[in-house]
Amino acid sequence: MLTLVVGGTLRSGSSDRAGRFAFSCSPGSRGLLRSGAWLERITARRAELDELEEQLAQQLAEVRAERDELAVAKRVLERMAGQLAEERASAGPMPGQVAGRAVMLIPHREPGVEEGSLPWDYQRIITAVRQAAGTVMAREVGEVVGVDVGVRAKLEPLRSKLVRLVDRGWLRKLPDGRFTTRL
Repeated sequence: MLTLVVGGTLRSGSSDRAGRFAFSCSPGSRGLLRSGAWLERITARRAELDELEEQLAQQLAEVRAERDELAVAKRVLERMAGQLAEERASAGPMPGQVAGRAVMLIPHREPGVEEGSLPWDYQRIITAVRQAAGTVMAREVGEVVGVDVGVRAKLEPLRSKLVRLVDRGWLRKLPDGRFTTRL
């Protein structure tokens, strides 16, 4: 008996999922090898494998191209994030527009952001709270910074500024409505 195994799996003239191919024939059937049936099977399988190789090569090229694009996108995003961080660190308060008039935006308290980046009236408010012997009410801050505390319409904008400083992390508001510095 003559046996030929291609790919390591022994099968009788058939192909399995892994693409292995085997031939087996007895001494009396050697004429089959000359008939060309086996050569046709080999040629067909070879064509299948060539087609599969082309598909895999194309997929590999697409994967490599996408991976290269992602690497470029990552570098661009990292560079932009660095530039934004530098701009935020160096930028002072920026004026904004509310109801058609310019207002100053209050930055959040972060490492590297100093009190000097706040508008001068907010700096005076923080100084007044810091100089107090303890916690202070909005009325007491108003007296220090020169607001007419007897008029409610003049005290409320000051209270709003104090709350804005609390929201941005510059001051702390206690449950009883008093203010203190965060430090």
